[in-house]
Amino acid sequence: MAVITLPYKYLERLTRTDRKTILEKVPLIGSDVERTEEDHADVEFFPDRPDLFSPEGVARAMRGYLNIETGLPNYPVKPSGIIFTTDPQLASIRPVLGAAVIRGVKFDDESIQSIMSLQESLHWAVGRGRSKVAIGIHDMDTVKPPFHYIASRRSRGFIPLDFKEKMTMDEILEKHPKGRDYAKIVKDFPLFPLIVDDDDHVLSFPPIINGERTRVTIDTKNILLDTTGTDKRAVSVAVNIICTAMAETGATIESVEIDGVQTPTLAPAERVVSVPECAKLLGADLTPASMAGHLQRMRFGAEPAGADKVKVKVPCYRADIMHDWDLFEDVAIAIGYDKLESQPPRTFTVGKPHPVMVNAALTREIFTGLGYLEVMPFTLTSEEVLYKKMQRPETPGVLHVMHPISIDNTVVRTELLPLLLEFLTINRHRELPQRLFTAGDVVLNCRTHQQAAGVSTHPDADFSEAYATADAVLHELSIDYTVKESQDPAFIDGRRGDIVVNGKIIGVFGEIHPAVLTAFELEHPVAAFEFDLRAVPGYPGP
Repeated sequence: MAVITLPYKYLERLTRTDRKTILEKVPLIGSDVERTEEDHADVEFFPDRPDLFSPEGVARAMRGYLNIETGLPNYPVKPSGIIFTTDPQLASIRPVLGAAVIRGVKFDDESIQSIMSLQESLHWAVGRGRSKVAIGIHDMDTVKPPFHYIASRRSRGFIPLDFKEKMTMDEILEKHPKGRDYAKIVKDFPLFPLIVDDDDHVLSFPPIINGERTRVTIDTKNILLDTTGTDKRAVSVAVNIICTAMAETGATIESVEIDGVQTPTLAPAERVVSVPECAKLLGADLTPASMAGHLQRMRFGAEPAGADKVKVKVPCYRADIMHDWDLFEDVAIAIGYDKLESQPPRTFTVGKPHPVMVNAALTREIFTGLGYLEVMPFTLTSEEVLYKKMQRPETPGVLHVMHPISIDNTVVRTELLPLLLEFLTINRHRELPQRLFTAGDVVLNCRTHQQAAGVSTHPDADFSEAYATADAVLHELSIDYTVKESQDPAFIDGRRGDIVVNGKIIGVFGEIHPAVLTAFELEHPVAAFEFDLRAVPGYPGP
C-alpha cells in the first residue's frame, strides 16, 4: 500500500474545492485517510492505482468524482525535435527506454516535493524496487541534445547526485547510499547503462543515480524525463503517469524520438463494454446513457454505442484497466457502494467455527493471558527477511510470487518469527518490555497450515524466559513434547532448544543470535519461540 502526502493548499488549488469536501469524499474512490495534520493529510491508496500516487492525480480524480470536471482529460503532445539513440549492447542489460520533455514547469516547495515523491512511489509500485523500471528527472536547460543511451565501461566516472567529487560507477555502487541499495540490479553486468548528452556529460546511471549536473531545483523550468527498464509496458506506464501529473500543473508535454519512434503519445485506449453485463454484476439498473455518465465521472471518455453498449476511452495513465470488469468496478465506485442494494444469500445455512480457528483462538487467549500483544504481519514477505537476516537456509518448498510488486513482497511466508522481529524493528523506539505474538497461516509446498510465534525484548530477555513461556503455551494447548538441543542458526548456540513431538521437530525456542539482532537493527536481547499448530491434539487434516 502506498501512503501519499496531500498538502491541503496545493490540493485545494488543483481540485478547485475545499479540504473538508476532499477528505470526506476521497475514501469513496478507494483510499483510506491515515492521518490528518494541520497542513496536510496522509492517504493510503492501493498499488493498482499508481496514477493516484500524487496530489495531481488525486485532484484529477476528485474533480471528476465531485462533478467539477468530468470526462477524458486532454493532454496534447507535440514533437520536441529531440532525439535519443540507444546502444544495441543494452539489449541484454536494460533494453527499454522511455522519455519525454516537460516544459513550462512552475515549481514551488509543494509541487517539487510532489514530483519527487511520485517518482519514488512509482519505483516501488511499478518498478519493483527499480529493477523493472527506474525514473530519472533532469533539468533540461543544463544539458545539450541529442541524447544517447549507452552501455558504458564500469570505470567511467561522473559526479553523482548529492556528492561533490567524481566517482567511477563501481565506486558509486560501493560508496553512494543509492549505489549500495540498488547495486544488486546491475553489479553482475560487464557494462553499465548510462545516459549522456551530446557533449558527453552524464545525465543518469540507471537504475542507480542521476548526475549532480542535472539536479532539479525549484528554479527548474524545463524537464527531461528518462525512464529505463526491462518491461516496455511498465516503462510506458511510468512515463504516462509522470507526464500527465505534470500536465495537471500547467506544464506542456513534448515527445522525443527514440530510434525513429515518437514517444509518448498519451493517447487513450478504446474498448466497447456491455451495459447488461455490468448491470447484472452490480445489481444496478443501468442504461447506456447512465453508465456512460458514471464512467465520465471517473474521468473516462464514454458515450452510448447502440442499445446495450458503451464506447469507452481509457486514459493513458489508467494502467489498472485490463478487463471490462475493471471498468464495471469504476461504475460501482461512481454509483457508490452504499447505494447498491444488498441481498441475502438464497440458500440458508448455519455455520460453526472450523477446528483450525478454534485452535487459533485458544492460542491467542493463552498468549494474551501471558501478557503478550497480538500483531498481524503481512502474508507476503521476502527472502531477505525470512532467511538472510535470520541466518537460515531457504526452506524447501517456499512459494515465490511470479510478478511481485516490490522487492519486499517476493515470497509467501513460511515462518512467522522473522516477521515478529521485523515488527520489533519498526517499534524499537517504543518503551520496553515489548512482548508480541502472532498466530496464522504459512504456506509450504503450496499447502497452508498454521503456526504461532512469540517474542519478548528487554535488557534481561534470555533463554529461561523463552523456555518458560513456550512451556506455558504448549502445556495449555495440551501438547505433549520433549526438548533436545537445537542447531537453528537464528539462536545462540547453547541457548536454544528444539520442540519435539512424536519424534518430529515442530518448533524451536531460545535467545536470538546477536548477528540476527544486528541484521534487524535491534539493540536489546530477544527471547523467542515458534511452533507448528498442527501439533495441537485434534488438529484436522493430514
